[in-house]
Amino acid sequence: MNMRPPALDLPIMFIDVRVTAGAIAILDGVTLTISPGPPTVLIGPNGAGKTTLLRAAMGLVRPSSGFITWSGRESSDPRHRAIMFQRPAMLRRSAGGNVRYALAAAGLPRGKRHERAAALLTEVGLAGLDRRPARRLSGGEQQRLALARALARDPGVLFLDEPAASLDPAATKSIEDIVRAVSARGVKVVMSTHDLGQTKRLAGNIVLMHRGRLIENTSATQFFATPRTEEGRKFVAGELLV
Repeated sequence: MNMRPPALDLPIMFIDVRVTAGAIAILDGVTLTISPGPPTVLIGPNGAGKTTLLRAAMGLVRPSSGFITWSGRESSDPRHRAIMFQRPAMLRRSAGGNVRYALAAAGLPRGKRHERAAALLTEVGLAGLDRRPARRLSGGEQQRLALARALARDPGVLFLDEPAASLDPAATKSIEDIVRAVSARGVKVVMSTHDLGQTKRLAGNIVLMHRGRLIENTSATQFFATPRTEEGRKFVAGELLV
């Protein structure tokens, strides 16, 4: 499969980023570089700040202090990035209609949308379901449809927030297979999960977060062999971080 050129928005750099809600720090002084390469996986308990970090990297959340740059720029056209939320809403359209809507939003000419939508549905394992109402798809099928909509932007960077949460093993495997295929063609995948097995299967590097702080940022091999922090050791051992 052909590799795409490096994404225009990379590296994405967080420099001492704080995001607050009232007196609560959702991100607390995060400094992080997201570079091209295999998937970056954000791990940590609920409330650690993973979703907010993804939204900030997408450009949907502005830092309360500190700053974020995309390939050295403090602002960047988000059309080269896409995000899939943990519980994506399905439009009251067919599966194909959902994808064609996303293609229209991405600026693809009308005459090319049906062919491209069919290719995207095939890519995510939904070939033949073009006319099925999106809201009648199973949970796993809806997640794959949401991935197809995100890929309609042809992003260089793809953010995924708990993409396989609450899915059964077969549906989870389908999502993971798509993530691998997308990453293999050069799209930078940044995803959150608290599934340790999924982290082991997909991660190139790992960012462990806890209470809004970045605890560890290292290769998956290094993290699972010798975590450098007490929080990391507890996470690898399956203990709760509180």
